[in-house]
Amino acid sequence: MGKAAKDYFRFLTEPEVEPTNNGTERQIRPVVIDRRITQGTRGDAGIRWCERIWTTIATCKKHQRNVFDFIHESVIAYWSNKKYPSLICQKL
Repeated sequence: MGKAAKDYFRFLTEPEVEPTNNGTERQIRPVVIDRRITQGTRGDAGIRWCERIWTTIATCKKHQRNVFDFIHESVIAYWSNKKYPSLICQKL
């Protein structure tokens, strides 16, 4: 098993660690469905855009932020040469 062997069974000693990847599977499901419906993208620029927009949507949802407001703030910051809003959670 190697160096990561202790990590395989971490869920036995740490109750906050899930024994399955179901949570992660549920998080990426909307992206998979979107890709299936739209047939994906044909170019690198489209792939990058999809990666960025889906990451933004998922992160905003996770932190209970309004997606439209975040994108609006980002566009305003871009066009006015100001600091972009952060997706990093400030609560620690």
